[in-house]
Amino acid sequence: MKITAIRSYGKKLALKKPYTIAYNTFSDVHIAYLEIELANGVVGYGAGSPAEDVVGETTAKTLENLNSDFVQELCGRDIRTFQQLIFEAQQRFAGYPGTVAALDIALHDAFGKFLGIPIASFYGQKHQGLPTSVTIGIKNVADTLAEAQDYKKQGFRVLKVKTGLDLATDVERLAKLRESFGDYFTLRVDANQGYDLAQTRQFLEAARPLGLELVEQPMPVGREAELAMLTEDQRKQCAGDESIKDAAAALKFASMGYFGIYNIKLMKCGGLAGARTIAGIAEQAGIEVFWGCNDESRVSISAALHIAYACPNTRYLDLDGHLDLAEDLVRDGFEIREGRMYSNDRPGFGFSLL
Repeated sequence: MKITAIRSYGKKLALKKPYTIAYNTFSDVHIAYLEIELANGVVGYGAGSPAEDVVGETTAKTLENLNSDFVQELCGRDIRTFQQLIFEAQQRFAGYPGTVAALDIALHDAFGKFLGIPIASFYGQKHQGLPTSVTIGIKNVADTLAEAQDYKKQGFRVLKVKTGLDLATDVERLAKLRESFGDYFTLRVDANQGYDLAQTRQFLEAARPLGLELVEQPMPVGREAELAMLTEDQRKQCAGDESIKDAAAALKFASMGYFGIYNIKLMKCGGLAGARTIAGIAEQAGIEVFWGCNDESRVSISAALHIAYACPNTRYLDLDGHLDLAEDLVRDGFEIREGRMYSNDRPGFGFSLL
């Protein structure tokens, strides 16, 4: 089945409310959308939403790449060779994971619709109904507790709390969450590279009685070797995020024992193909996999969920980026019930246009 048309366009979407992390505050998100149409009228959809401060790619550059002659010359190619087309895109757009992710997702979606099966089924679905965390940005104690209460009303059971600006306040917020809600919530932390080694140690020790599930990227990229100074149990609790941009980084750190968990984002590693490679490396090294996201469309969140459920070492989900959007271009793709994510049995990634 031949590809007959490719269309790309950008949308700047407002967030429901601004949020703050250790190094930035966000109020909207720019997303690049891609459509790949087949000769039978089937359309596969992709989306790119790279984080410039992590991978060095802007959405404007993603759109420029998606409008290139290389992408248009995919017209006439057979969707059954989609894995070869992804490989060629990886070679052409090395260093632009948001571009590759948009192409990878759209090609997968078109292929799944062509076959008439979900992508999770194509790769072999291993999981269903795992809980996702929802994220609380850096804010004061009262606002943290109010947002947690709102999430409780919505049925979520796992919170990921952003930290990294002030260690004492970070610990206080977490302690107040545990005091106010008891064991209702599983608590995760994302420091977004906000601590040095001494602060990381101090934070882990102070938070130990609170029973944190994991601590994501406590220290800056480039200082991973300092994590060797932590205890083995502390390192197992640490999840590499900004440090794990691609398969080369995953392989490099796998033998060093700095991280017990890898955070995989499609926008860091270039879509499902890159994600599967990282997950495979992690599996062989006995490293658990944690699936994350940026502020993203349901298009790419659905794609991440499908590949997460196809990887046997998937343990954690943090696929809440679509919840921050005040609008989107698609619906469905999955359901969230009592904080757990369920994919559907529709072909491709299961979403549909609004």
